[in-house]
Amino acid sequence: MSLDSHMEKVLWTQDQILDRVTQMASQITRDFNAAPDPPLFVGVATGALLFFSDLVRRIQLPLSLDLVRSQSYGSGTLSNGAPSVSLDLKLDVKGKHVVLVEDIVDTGCTLSCLIAHLEAKGVSSVSICAFLDKPTRRKVPIKLVGDGKFYKGFECPDYFVVGYGMDFAELYRNLPYVGVLKPEYYE
Repeated sequence: MSLDSHMEKVLWTQDQILDRVTQMASQITRDFNAAPDPPLFVGVATGALLFFSDLVRRIQLPLSLDLVRSQSYGSGTLSNGAPSVSLDLKLDVKGKHVVLVEDIVDTGCTLSCLIAHLEAKGVSSVSICAFLDKPTRRKVPIKLVGDGKFYKGFECPDYFVVGYGMDFAELYRNLPYVGVLKPEYYE
C-alpha cells in the first residue's frame, strides 16, 4: 500500500519544505543574534516534531530545547475548540524568551492556550514559529508576549493536510511532503 495514493495532491514537496525551513532558520538566527540570553525553543508535540528538528538544526545560535504537548483534535479533522496542556515543560521558562514551534496554526485556540500557559509561568516574551498558517480559519487572535514575533512557513489553504509531522488519527506523519488527504480516508 502506497501512502502517496491516499493523497489528493501534494501542496509542498520535501525540497520546498527544506528550502523554506532554511530561510526561516536564517531569519531567526539574524533576529536573535544580538540577544543577551539564548532563546528557548519549545516544540509542540507531536505534530511539530519533524519541523522542530529540521528548524533548530539550522539555527546558528546557542539555544535550549524543550517540548510541550497540547491536544485539541483527538482523532478527528476539526479542532474541538477546547485545547489543554497534556504534557508540560521540563525547563523553567521564567524570564526567558521562548520560541513556540508549532506545525500549523488553524483556529488559534491551541496556540492561545499555550501562550497563556507560558505567560503564567513568567516568560519575558513569546515568539511563534509556525510551519503552516491557516488565517482563514482563525477564531482567536494570536497575542504575542513582549517582543515576540510571528514566523510563518507557508500560508495553507483550507484543506485537511497531512505529512511532515501532521496526521490524521496518528497516521501519515512520516510523509516527507505535505499533502491533501483524500476524503475517503478520513470521512
